[in-house]
Amino acid sequence: MASNQDSSDVSRAQAEDAVRVLLRWAGEDPAREGLLDTPKRVVEAYRDWFSGYSDDPQEFLARTFKEVAGYDEMIVLRDIEFESHCEHHMAPIIGRAHVGYLPDGKVVGISKLARVVETYARRFQVQEKMTAQIATVIQEVLNPRGVGVVIEATHECMTTRGIHKRGVSMVTSKMLGGFRDDARTRAEFLRFIRDGHVG
Repeated sequence: MASNQDSSDVSRAQAEDAVRVLLRWAGEDPAREGLLDTPKRVVEAYRDWFSGYSDDPQEFLARTFKEVAGYDEMIVLRDIEFESHCEHHMAPIIGRAHVGYLPDGKVVGISKLARVVETYARRFQVQEKMTAQIATVIQEVLNPRGVGVVIEATHECMTTRGIHKRGVSMVTSKMLGGFRDDARTRAEFLRFIRDGHVG
């Protein structure tokens, strides 16, 4: 997959000019000493924040392991911290993702699950969409007996502007297969991410 820098028809110089326009619109002088390098820094920050456009989450899940001695119980990776950006206001979304699945003959390295979360987080996002994207790609590539994803996050578009309500977090979930169809499996997953133990 081509990177967002390569596939865009916007040059780096144009991106830096756009930052200068925003600075002027905000009432600043982009030529003053403290802001001279700001356009360059902002463009570099965007390259980092939105690097998920150049990654393919399916590739992270492609390499699996089948020699797991028949292990077929729930696998959960919890408290995956992420930073994303709201596609409506371009404001930060800061949160944690919990990902679980029921393997069906093959498992994937746990770091790859974190990379999937990171890939989708490093794009402009809506939390509901991001939750569904993570669950769907795991289901499509690994074809497990079930997938569960829960995301908890705070949205700076709500805490630093508009209604200015701090201490508010949003929770979204997406359950597929056994996690949706079996209430006991779903409850076990939710208990595990809450308490840290199964049973």
